Amino acid sequence: MGDENRPAYPPEKHFLRDLDSQTWQVTGERVLMSAPLTDGYRNAAGAAALGFLAALVDIAAAPVALIAGAPDWTATQDMGLHAAGWLTEGPAVVDARLERVGRNTVIVSVDVYDGAGLGDPDEQLAAIDHGRLELTAKGLLTFARIPRSASASAAAGFDPAQLIGQKRTMPPDAPVEGTMLDRIGLRVVDADAAVVEIDHSDYVRNSFGTINGGVLGAVFQAAAEAARPGQVATDLQIHYLSQVQKGPARTSGTVSRDAFGHSIVSLRAVDAGNDDQLLDLATITLQDPPS
Repeated sequence: MGDENRPAYPPEKHFLRDLDSQTWQVTGERVLMSAPLTDGYRNAAGAAALGFLAALVDIAAAPVALIAGAPDWTATQDMGLHAAGWLTEGPAVVDARLERVGRNTVIVSVDVYDGAGLGDPDEQLAAIDHGRLELTAKGLLTFARIPRSASASAAAGFDPAQLIGQKRTMPPDAPVEGTMLDRIGLRVVDADAAVVEIDHSDYVRNSFGTINGGVLGAVFQAAAEAARPGQVATDLQIHYLSQVQKGPARTSGTVSRDAFGHSIVSLRAVDAGNDDQLLDLATITLQDPPS
């Protein structure tokens, strides 16, 4: 198949575009990304939802990993994101930095800030470097180095080093309505057992053709919050084990801990249309909303 026949990524109607993000490849080892915090991305406490932040950090860290891993391609292997505060004003600003390049993996750290109304990337960078923005989360992502051919829709003819110095925007193709969970088509099947599912659709696919890792962060957030209504997800750890082939991706989980003010839910996701092949394992921490 020639390159001209490969589907574009991301397509015009896609969750990445609906984030309305702007990205600045500051150096080969650092990316600054921000996105407006609209009502559709807020949790029950009125702060940025964990799934929204997971999506942002996943796509912010990806170009850092791609540049470091070239000529290989990279895929998210593990994601950890831990709250340091409540992101309430916005925009959400992610500062992603290269930590280590190994033979098989690339490791990228992320700091997430409340942009406090700053929309200009130069102002955001200066505010971060001078300690003027509130840190709201910290994270670490591990990317596996894989053959470029695994991502034919995005890798063909693409040199990630060309991104250095660029400031890019990815606006939605139409006004964005509803919540992120509504748009990805999330369905609650059994709240008590933390069973939710989403279809394997073009709206949520990544460049490999499977479900995007950041979207799965939102799925795990929804599963944990379904099992513990009244609490909001604040921290996550996800291990990505395999790719969705058919779908839907379906979660199940158990409450590992109930304590004063917080809970921990252990989750797994399977490909329900492919003999329940195990896709991911995750741990979500939830807290009572601030009074």
